[in-house]
Amino acid sequence: MPQCAAVISGIQRMVLYETRARYFLVGSNQAQTKHRVLKIDRTEPKDLVIIDDKHVYSQQEVRELLSRLDLGNRTKIGQKGSSGLSRAVTACGIVGFVRFLEGYYIVLITKRRKMADIGGHSIYKIEDTTMIYIPNDSVRVTHPDEARYVRIFQNVDLSSNFYFSYSYDLSHSLQYNLTLLQRPFELWSSAAASAEEEVHTHSKQDSFDIFEDEGLPTQVVYGLQNEPYYKYVWNGKLLERVKDVVHHDWLMYIIHGFCGQSKLLIYGRPVHITLIARRSSRFAGTRFLKRGANCEGDVANEVETEQIVHDASVMSFTAGSYSSYVQVRGSVPLYWSQDISTMMPKPPIRLDQADPFAHVAALHFDQMLQRFGSPIIILNLVKKREKRKHEKILSEELYPAVINLNQFLPPDHCIDYIAWDMARYTKSKLCNVLDRLSMIAENVVKRTGFFINRSDFYSHTLRPDDRWGDLGGKITSSGRVQTGVLRTNCVDCLDRTNTAQFMVGKCALAYQLYALGMIDKPKLQFDTDCVRLFEELYEDHGDTLSLQYGGSQLVHRVKTYRKIAPWTQHSKDIMQTLSRYYSNAFSDADRQDAINLFLQVYQPSECKPHLWELPTDFYLHQRSTMGLHQDRRSYTLWWSKGVLTYLPVPYDEVACEDTMKKVDVKRVNRFDESIDIYKEFFKPYELTSFDDTFCIAMTNSAREFMPKTVGVDPSPFTVRKPEETGKSVLGNKTNKEETLLQRKTAASAPPPPSEEAISSTSEDDSEEDRDDDGSVSQRSTPIKLLTESGESSRTQEEIQQQTVKEPYGLNLAEFPAANDLHIYERFAQLGENQREVERTEQLDLANIISLEPVSRFPEDSAYAVAPPRVDADGRGVFESHVLTGRGQGRVLCRDDMLMYREYVKNRYM
Repeated sequence: MPQCAAVISGIQRMVLYETRARYFLVGSNQAQTKHRVLKIDRTEPKDLVIIDDKHVYSQQEVRELLSRLDLGNRTKIGQKGSSGLSRAVTACGIVGFVRFLEGYYIVLITKRRKMADIGGHSIYKIEDTTMIYIPNDSVRVTHPDEARYVRIFQNVDLSSNFYFSYSYDLSHSLQYNLTLLQRPFELWSSAAASAEEEVHTHSKQDSFDIFEDEGLPTQVVYGLQNEPYYKYVWNGKLLERVKDVVHHDWLMYIIHGFCGQSKLLIYGRPVHITLIARRSSRFAGTRFLKRGANCEGDVANEVETEQIVHDASVMSFTAGSYSSYVQVRGSVPLYWSQDISTMMPKPPIRLDQADPFAHVAALHFDQMLQRFGSPIIILNLVKKREKRKHEKILSEELYPAVINLNQFLPPDHCIDYIAWDMARYTKSKLCNVLDRLSMIAENVVKRTGFFINRSDFYSHTLRPDDRWGDLGGKITSSGRVQTGVLRTNCVDCLDRTNTAQFMVGKCALAYQLYALGMIDKPKLQFDTDCVRLFEELYEDHGDTLSLQYGGSQLVHRVKTYRKIAPWTQHSKDIMQTLSRYYSNAFSDADRQDAINLFLQVYQPSECKPHLWELPTDFYLHQRSTMGLHQDRRSYTLWWSKGVLTYLPVPYDEVACEDTMKKVDVKRVNRFDESIDIYKEFFKPYELTSFDDTFCIAMTNSAREFMPKTVGVDPSPFTVRKPEETGKSVLGNKTNKEETLLQRKTAASAPPPPSEEAISSTSEDDSEEDRDDDGSVSQRSTPIKLLTESGESSRTQEEIQQQTVKEPYGLNLAEFPAANDLHIYERFAQLGENQREVERTEQLDLANIISLEPVSRFPEDSAYAVAPPRVDADGRGVFESHVLTGRGQGRVLCRDDMLMYREYVKNRYM
């Protein structure tokens, strides 16, 4: 059976050339061996005229073409200057084409940064863009409101969390992309045959290397070009105007959300953990302006989060080991909103429309069944008990809607509903929030399973684990497939949701590492290097999504719910709350207008009111409310046709007639550049450097969390104390703050406060009563004076011995054993014999080398060492240090007491 491979985009470098009448966009592949030319007319004031000859040029042909264009556009023969062909800008991708009230603009990506690498497929972040007006100034028809629309459009910062890839489909999950490559050719022979005929028809134009000889099947590879999932594509409308005109290599789809990659070192074996969050482009907006769902089943703040774990020592989708797990967050799928005109921190929740048959929820869950399969598990974290009904309104509407939809589904594929008041459990000191979330996560992962592209290890059969045997999903010949998904929501889908998703992701990570053969049991403990690395990755993920939707970073983090957050975290929470309130009250309206204009939800026209004149954007996102649909969906058979046939496998991943229409297939040589990921990544045809080839901006690395001491197990799965790690775990601090904190919290630091001494608030409960019992200030330090009891001195001596033993692995205060001394004497004698040199005269270093020694030692060489001279003050400091090490500290003076009081005040008060 011929192999399948994803097609790499043939245009990765672009140069825009300019004449008075045309723009010529010359694109080339990474090796600059194949070029394409796009001609854009500048004489049309309001229309977009683009010509793509679909011909592949060589480098010499492109140079000749540009020289002819330069010569033909000069006013006089032999004249040189700006009147010919001029180079305007260099780019690496097209975002799209947009028009407001005048002519069209082209938006180009001018700077990129590599953020992650998955099987040799690079994922880039947009760093900078440029927006160029296409029509010439001589034909430009000006409009007074054009500049304002341009400013609103540019309010969407494309350099902030927009990502793309030339060879990997970011709009789909890893499971979809790999199962697409693993499908046998017999299942889609008709689609391949039709695509092959199309390729043969246009072979001269596309210059594809199509084999006419059918007797060489081993040299044929089927290149696959898949249609993206437009729900998570943010420039789909900007490319819609040219999608059917230009070659597909010019089209590059971008996603919005988060992408981060961390490296986990397991005894030197590199394992990459990648987190990709895809924000939905439908019903997109800001916190209080986009709530609930629209009439098409799209919900606000819908984000699909995928964690990918793979062995980085093998860079191949076919030979490597790859695993992924997907979960979703999104607003409650009902018609609801919050009125922000009253300027209240927590506006009242109101239900805008009655939906007795759960029509909107049915549309939403139908989308999820098509993309993820079954079971769909809802984790609802909103409050159940409130003095004044607020969040409870949503639960009272969502639960009957799920019951209504389930009565028409088969029992094996019903929607599971889990309601848990996370805020109430957080207030209680008797309940551990994360333990309860761990139980929910274990149940969820066992039901949905996860994706991995390799079969189980034989060691799993020799040493079976009970939890591994109960794992759900679907087992295939090449591994496992995730069926179903967890959908988590609270009111904002920010703080509580991110913590719940982290706990589910932590549980799934344990199963992924176990399936990859990295650990012996599918269980990970807190306070290990692996979990700390994963926690920081998830907090960066949560902060980014919170800034996009809520206008501030996370208010409550995992450490807050673990009740180990430092006392300074409360002030940070207050500042983030104020920042979120300010953003929601004053800047969210402008951000919403920018999003509506960028996504082309609103398209300016002279016959329509301006965007800033609209009292609301309700009708922009609720298009079907303006007319009566002829084909109304059934209230009982609320799912799409064919979805139930293949459950629990998602319909989008099944090789059926509808899904095969979205895949283009072409036959290419197995060494063709369009599918050769090795040449794409390592670039053997050009001189490269390590900094360019391996320039991934890693979010974190296990080196930052590994212990800095000798004699400690370097495994990332070993539970460590906070002082054993190389990176501070007390919160997000700068390097200077961390250094100062480490100096203050040395061996003389008091123990950390207990869980009862630190109170935490829930996401929406800033008015909660806090318990200040003064237990922190009553603790004393381990430093003891000479006047105190001997028991205290012994305690200090034991602590000092433990502190010395941690970095060196032995107690230096003890006298070495006789055997150790004998070994050392033999070693020293052996060294003297090897370095024995006849010295007939006094050795002068100045005669040998003309360098001044920078050391304080008068003589320091292989032959002799003269100790430095120590003054009285230095000797006094050393003697005081030795006495302190023996537990005999000197009597504190007035300055020492003032310094100690300042230390206690800064740390505990």
